[in-house]
Amino acid sequence: MENYTMEGRTYRYYGQEAPLYPFGYGLSYTTFQYRDLVLSPPALPICANLSVSVVLQNTGQRHGEEVVQLYLRWEQSSVPVPRWQLVAFSRVAVPAGQETKLFFQVTAEQRAVWAQGWHLEPGAFTLFAGGQQPGQQTRVPSEVLSARFSVTGAARPLRRC
Repeated sequence: MENYTMEGRTYRYYGQEAPLYPFGYGLSYTTFQYRDLVLSPPALPICANLSVSVVLQNTGQRHGEEVVQLYLRWEQSSVPVPRWQLVAFSRVAVPAGQETKLFFQVTAEQRAVWAQGWHLEPGAFTLFAGGQQPGQQTRVPSEVLSARFSVTGAARPLRRC
């Protein structure tokens, strides 16, 4: 095997193809609304972790469960990277009419790219939070919020953090 791109042979989608049944696919008997996506800090040093919070509200008439998903997108990278990468998820039960605030950490390791070893690169990133992948078309609408953050400092191997 000489083609190491893994295009079409991995769960990561580098091109335009899309999965038949993406993560979080399914039906619910209620509806949810996402709001107040907060990234802290919005600009972080290259080896730092990102704190994330988001509010999930059950706007329906029934109790329900939602799989809250966080995806990371590199705006620029020196090597090929997926369109977005799942970096965290949590299954949450929310009673009808109630809301809950969720907290996540996106580690420096999750931002690393492979270039003859794991490396961290500075630049702009977008984080998506919602009940589905960004841009996914579903029969039942689901919000996906997004927020940008930046990483500053010189590129370095992950092991030097």
